Amino acid sequence: MASETAQEGGPLRAVTSFLDEHDVAYEVVEHEKQFTAAGEAAAAGIEPHDASKALLVREDGEYLLAVIPASRRLDLKKLRAALEERPTLRLATEDEIATDFPAFELGAVPPVGPGLPSAEVVDEALLGHDRVLCNAGDHTHSVLVDPNEIVRVGGSRVSDICED
Repeated sequence: MASETAQEGGPLRAVTSFLDEHDVAYEVVEHEKQFTAAGEAAAAGIEPHDASKALLVREDGEYLLAVIPASRRLDLKKLRAALEERPTLRLATEDEIATDFPAFELGAVPPVGPGLPSAEVVDEALLGHDRVLCNAGDHTHSVLVDPNEIVRVGGSRVSDICED
């Protein structure tokens, strides 16, 4: 669950503080309110393939985070295979996310931050970019970060987890 600290300072401050604590270089990008990762990228003047989205998935009450390009769709079969065949892995529902991660606006979950699970898997396509645009916990801010830093901070696996 998201920490009180994240709630007190707002989502952006929680994410940037987390990045600072982990020595991750980033750039904050403010943009008009958007509700999709692709829309956020366009509002920030970034191509959707240069942006990421973090997806919360769940199995047996445990949350996992998968990070993929904003222009792609998650392939649950590939994700299950990358995580050694977790047969009941599914996308978390909006109600579950709203209840268990209240510090972040629904649909704006960042790939790293306080109270979030570490990114279990980062799609390999993201590593071809110097920086990717990521949600920063609300619908009007994003951060540009090196995707390799998401992998480092999360101790993540890198795999092809997107639909072909």
